[in-house]
Amino acid sequence: MMTPPVLSDQELHALLSEDVPFGDLTTESLGIGAKLGQIRFFARDPMVACGIEEAVRMFQLCGAEAEARLASGADATPETLLLEASGSASALHQGWKAAQTLIEWCSGISSRAAEIVTAARRGSPDAMVAGTRKNVPGTRRLAVKAFKAGGAIMHRNGLSETLLVFAEHRQFIGDETPAQTVARLRRQCPEKRVVVEVATPDEALAWAEADVLQLEKFSPKAVAEVAKALAARGSSAIVAAAGGVNAKNAEDYARAGAKLLVTTAPHLAPPRDVQVRFFS
Repeated sequence: MMTPPVLSDQELHALLSEDVPFGDLTTESLGIGAKLGQIRFFARDPMVACGIEEAVRMFQLCGAEAEARLASGADATPETLLLEASGSASALHQGWKAAQTLIEWCSGISSRAAEIVTAARRGSPDAMVAGTRKNVPGTRRLAVKAFKAGGAIMHRNGLSETLLVFAEHRQFIGDETPAQTVARLRRQCPEKRVVVEVATPDEALAWAEADVLQLEKFSPKAVAEVAKALAARGSSAIVAAAGGVNAKNAEDYARAGAKLLVTTAPHLAPPRDVQVRFFS
């Protein structure tokens, strides 16, 4: 099932104008702009494809006819046809690189997210992987789409809709106890879960009444010890592992008892290679 573009036409126009601010000098100088042709995008690397719908719309905004051949979130083996467009050489060349780069970048994130999800599910079939908001500035909506295409969820889309109490917040609380802080937040925001980030096992036990305890840079062994201690106290807090979570250690964290794995790694993934072929 195709998903709609997450960027508006205005935003997609902005991406195109960044690459073609004053026209395509080469195509214009060669006098080939009105010639008709076709362009096809193929996966060169194995990938979880993403950004297909946005790329299709970019070609349409350039005046070409374009159609997705694979939906975002689908697995693509090498030589899988992702999209194709037809129209004037001018339209095809204007959309080419911006659309290709967008798919490659989004597919890098979605593919890395899928790798972490697969690893986490080996450790526990119920484990969830959540992407942080540490995206390249200005790319959050595309990054969110890519994480979801890879089977992950978002940890936080922003500061407005989630409660996450950091040590930096707690510096200003004063003498209020952890239990009092949690109770106050539940009164203030009855529809929200109270998430608290902790840096030591002692902090985790002190905040055991929170809904979610985010264990920052704990080893899998330390996560297992905290999960066991919380269970012994009858705490129902969900254990989340954060800080350095990746495809190599996700299985260990999930097996240790982390129900939620919070990761930035997909944001830093290299793009997946997309091959472009022109036909005249």
